[in-house]
Amino acid sequence: MGTDTCALGPYRADLVETYWRWEQDPALLVGYGRQQPVSLEARTEGIAHQLRGDNIRFTVYDLVTGTPVPAGVATLLPDSSVRTAEYVVMLAPDARGRGLGTSATRLVLDYAFHVTNLRMVWLKVLAPNKAAVRSYEKSGFRAAGTLRGAGYWLGGVCDELLMDALASEFTGPLVITA
Repeated sequence: MGTDTCALGPYRADLVETYWRWEQDPALLVGYGRQQPVSLEARTEGIAHQLRGDNIRFTVYDLVTGTPVPAGVATLLPDSSVRTAEYVVMLAPDARGRGLGTSATRLVLDYAFHVTNLRMVWLKVLAPNKAAVRSYEKSGFRAAGTLRGAGYWLGGVCDELLMDALASEFTGPLVITA
């Protein structure tokens, strides 16, 4: 499932080392508000659990060169009792700043609303992460609230923004067809 520049595919155990390398990027650690990296051994143990879980995980592929290149991971953490899900995305350092995150997020929302039949997808983003906020807005997310002082950015306390996207308002691409 994809567009001419971005595609989503299965989350893959054989890419655990690639995913782990991306997760060690200092900009990603700052963006998630994490203070420490994770060992490859811990990440390898974690992926087995993730593959067995109920969350919906995708590998994001960059198609710009014509050959699919793994460029990130996108995850929906569903709450089936209320037909909603939390959204989390991670892009490789060299995949950022080219609109790939926006495209991947739109594809995930398309999947969430048209395949999984969710009614709402939400996320949290650190307020100083302006590039991520812009990308989420372009993808169809809207501001829903603020968790004051809930995060850390470059060693300082910051707000976390809550954003949501509703199926009834989604105007992104309809890539999934019957």
